[in-house]
Amino acid sequence: MSSGVGVNDNCLTEFQVIKLGKKYRYVIYKLSADNKEIVVDKTGPIDSTYDSFTAELPEAEPRWVVYDFEYKLDEGGQRNKLTFISWSPDDAKIRPKMLYASSRDALRRRLDGIALEIQGTAFDEVSYEAILDKAKRSAR
Repeated sequence: MSSGVGVNDNCLTEFQVIKLGKKYRYVIYKLSADNKEIVVDKTGPIDSTYDSFTAELPEAEPRWVVYDFEYKLDEGGQRNKLTFISWSPDDAKIRPKMLYASSRDALRRRLDGIALEIQGTAFDEVSYEAILDKAKRSAR
């Protein structure tokens, strides 16, 4: 199901900056005030911590995020995975949750190079440990 919303060109520009330029740790996307297009909400500098990123997620509003997730394998190797997070907290109102769910693919289809996808309705589902576990499992 598609909501018919567009994707602002700046969303793709900022995605390329995180993917190729490595200048951000994350990009948070949201729907515009009129719900007609997806826009960039915030970006996080490359030296951002995971905790500072999760602090940027609203407790009662959906968002989408591309996060450049860095982790170490048990064998010692360093890895990065571009991670797409659909944030739809339990406390969000039903209408925005439905609109974000039906608009997700409009954004996701335009982002080439995503290695992990996470859906979170509570902060424990998007915790560093939860993402790390999924990243390590996908590396096998």
